[in-house]
Amino acid sequence: MAQQCTVPAVRARKVAHGADPLVMLTAYDAPGARMVDQAGADVILVGDSVAMVVLGYEDTLQVTVDDIAHHTAAVARTRPSALVVADMPWMSYHVSVEETVRNAADLVRAGAQAVKLEGGRRRLPMVEALVAAEIPVMGHVGLTPQSVNAMGGFKVQGKDAQAALELVDAAKALAHAGCFAIVLEGVPAAVAAMVTEAVDVPTIGIGAGPDCDGQVLVLHDVLGIEHRVLPKFVRRYADLHADGVDALSAFAADVRSGAFPSTDECYAMDDRQQEALGLYGAA
Repeated sequence: MAQQCTVPAVRARKVAHGADPLVMLTAYDAPGARMVDQAGADVILVGDSVAMVVLGYEDTLQVTVDDIAHHTAAVARTRPSALVVADMPWMSYHVSVEETVRNAADLVRAGAQAVKLEGGRRRLPMVEALVAAEIPVMGHVGLTPQSVNAMGGFKVQGKDAQAALELVDAAKALAHAGCFAIVLEGVPAAVAAMVTEAVDVPTIGIGAGPDCDGQVLVLHDVLGIEHRVLPKFVRRYADLHADGVDALSAFAADVRSGAFPSTDECYAMDDRQQEALGLYGAA
C-alpha cells in the first residue's frame, strides 16, 4: 500500500526545492477514487465540478454543502492513499466566518482532510478562521468558476500587467494566511511562473502552464468521458465515452438478437428439481 499523503507532505512539494510535481485529479465516487488512487495521484479533489460533469448543470453554482459532503463520503470510504480535498461550494464561505467554519467542518466529518475555496484577499478572514480551527485550506485564484457571472464567463485571468501583479499579491496573501497549496486556474503561463516563484507553498495549475508545482485535471476530461466541452488546457488520455457507447450498443444489439444471455450466463437448476416442477421429463 502506498504511503498516506498528508497536508504537510503536500505543502513541502515545491519543485524549486527539488520535489517531484504534484498530481491532483478529481473524483466524485468510489470507483473514480479507486482509479485515481491506484494511478498514483497525490491528491483527490472532490470538486464542485461535480455539478457539470456528473449532475448535468451548466456551471458549478448549483451544488450545495450536502452535495459535496455526499460525494466526499463516497470517495473517503475507499480509504485512498491520496489526500482528500473537498471543494467548498458557492455561498458556503461567503456569508460569515462562523458559517464558513461550520460548513467546512461538515465536509471534514464527511471524510475530507482539507477544503478548497476560491478567491483572493477578500477570503483571508475565512482562511484564517479555518486554519485556526485546524482545518487545512487550499486556495484557488485566477479563473474562479464560482465567479462566472461576475467575470462574464469562463475567461482567462491575469492577462495584463496590473492583473498579473494582483494575482501574485493575492497568492502571497493566501499563503501568508495559512493556505498549504494554491490552485492557479486559467492564467497565462508566465504569470503562473511568477506566482509559483513568489510563494513558498506549492501551486497546482489547471490551464496555467508547465511551471507550477503540480497539475490538476477533471477525471472525466482526462478519460474522455465528458465530450461536451474541451478546454484548451485539457489533454485526453482515453476516449471512454466512445468506447462506452460502442460497448452499450453491442449489449443492446445482443439483447435484441437473443444472443444475450447465453447458456454460460444463466444459472442452472438441479435436474431433479426441474423434474419436480414438471419442467422436463413429464410422462
